[in-house]
Amino acid sequence: METIINLNKIVKNYYIGTIVVEALRSVDLEIKRNEYVAIMGPSGSGKSTLMNLVGALDTPTSGEYILNGTDVSKMDDNRLAEIRNQEIGFIFQTFNLLPRYTALENVTLPLIYAGIGKTERVEKAKKTLEEVGLGDRMDHRPNELSGGQRQRVAVARALVNTPSIILADEPTGNLDSKTSVDIMKLFGDIHSKGNTIILVTHEEAISRYAHRIISLLDGEVDRIEINENPQM
Repeated sequence: METIINLNKIVKNYYIGTIVVEALRSVDLEIKRNEYVAIMGPSGSGKSTLMNLVGALDTPTSGEYILNGTDVSKMDDNRLAEIRNQEIGFIFQTFNLLPRYTALENVTLPLIYAGIGKTERVEKAKKTLEEVGLGDRMDHRPNELSGGQRQRVAVARALVNTPSIILADEPTGNLDSKTSVDIMKLFGDIHSKGNTIILVTHEEAISRYAHRIISLLDGEVDRIEINENPQM
């Protein structure tokens, strides 16, 4: 399989006055196209920092990050924003939906940034909402939807631009156990259609849906586990 993410000796330091905080220490990592990977680790392990770097929300202090053939390690903020919109669909624990916008309007937002005309973006957003099971909720605002439905809107928004990677940060953190299972089944469906999924979680049960589990500790890759029997 083709490598879609290649991290080579990635270091990320934060500076608090004269104190240097080493968030990531020489991380090497490869992720292939259509992989389903979970990144785990305790608080302070570096998983949020790694997610921000993989998601092109930040750049490393040193090291090389190749995303889909492009070196994004030293890009400026404007170029990083372009890469994010082209390559990555984000799904967050808190959904990050605009409260005054309908489900349909929320899902069209990435297409507006991509410069796609109104007719085409509405058509694409409707199709994507139908794919995640929300064809009958398009005109509802977030406060008229359940937590699971809101997360499905967030999933549709992440998918609508057909990104190379779906990056999900604690996607079930605000959901009850039954709704969490429903959302993880949806992720399985998305993966089966060819998407690359990177799941950041601290929950062991959620990580078991992934095919490969990468555990971080103190800013380093502690172990990598192949999950022979992923949850379905």
